[in-house]
Amino acid sequence: MTNLSDEILHWYDLNARVMPWRVSPESKKQGHRPDPYHVWLSEVMLQQTTVAAVASYFIKFIKTWPTIFDLANARDDDVMAAWAGLGYYARARNLLKCARMVVSSHDGVFPSTQEALQKLPGIGPYTSAAIASIAFDQAATVVDGNVERVMSRLNLVTTPLPTAKPQLVEAASKLTPKLRPGDYAQAVMDLGATICTPKKPACGICPWRTPCKGRKEGIAEKLPMKLPKAPKPIRHGAAYVAYSSAGQLLLETRPNKGLLGGMLAWPTTEWVEGNPSDAPPVLANWVLLDEQVRHTFTHFHLILSVLVGTDVTNQPTRGQFVSISDFEPNDLPTVMRKVWKLAQTRDDSSGLAPTKI
Repeated sequence: MTNLSDEILHWYDLNARVMPWRVSPESKKQGHRPDPYHVWLSEVMLQQTTVAAVASYFIKFIKTWPTIFDLANARDDDVMAAWAGLGYYARARNLLKCARMVVSSHDGVFPSTQEALQKLPGIGPYTSAAIASIAFDQAATVVDGNVERVMSRLNLVTTPLPTAKPQLVEAASKLTPKLRPGDYAQAVMDLGATICTPKKPACGICPWRTPCKGRKEGIAEKLPMKLPKAPKPIRHGAAYVAYSSAGQLLLETRPNKGLLGGMLAWPTTEWVEGNPSDAPPVLANWVLLDEQVRHTFTHFHLILSVLVGTDVTNQPTRGQFVSISDFEPNDLPTVMRKVWKLAQTRDDSSGLAPTKI
């Protein structure tokens, strides 16, 4: 089976994807090594997020905080704002915790083993394996969705996911070489992302087409099998966008624990499967907009009614007013940007509604 690793490494040397955090095979030959800080940051960002979505965020973070020391010393609000739109915001909170622990407990140097890496906030089995393998060339078994798909097809694993995961990890482990394990891990992920794709895999140009049992059986495209997913519940809520007479907007920072934790947001009701209780954060002339905001999270669909308030008459019970000139819509998470965009369709006679973004 060792020759399979050699074959895909040869393919990777010729076809490796170019990514801002990756050291190419050619650069490695010239003595360049992956920066553990870059590998860690990219792997955290890539959790449940596509390469295309992550690239610009990664570049922005590296320019703003070039080293782990810079990130550890950053203001929480600045990091959360820079993360806005990337989703899964617990990752950003753990990012700061991890950076600060690496600096305070490891003198700014990332541990090189899976065991030690998993003691850091936000780093689990997959991320620790990826960092150990890619940054430190440890022979760790890296298994993401792309690798699961490749292993399922290569070995004709018909047991559905997630039941099949241990079997697929074992198959991946047997192929992981001691020489160039980091490049091997990235090669299999690249293969799954570019050739062994979920639909219409390009088997004709795959370096593993000959040994692939799924291709031989003619069912590669059907693998991996998956258990049917339960339908996502639908939750409802309301979001409040209030303008003060002084030309300010009412915003709040959500609690650190929970969905969108630590993010800048419009005040909202609770998000429930029934009818939410009305919870305006301030006395005002509230107008319910005809349209609603729809957004899908990992475990549920959300429908938000949007209310725009003017003629504020008291101090808010939640949040604080921010000058419109200091407000940056891109600091909001995606669902709150949708609320803002819809709120601007309100033709307010007071003239306080700002220019559309």
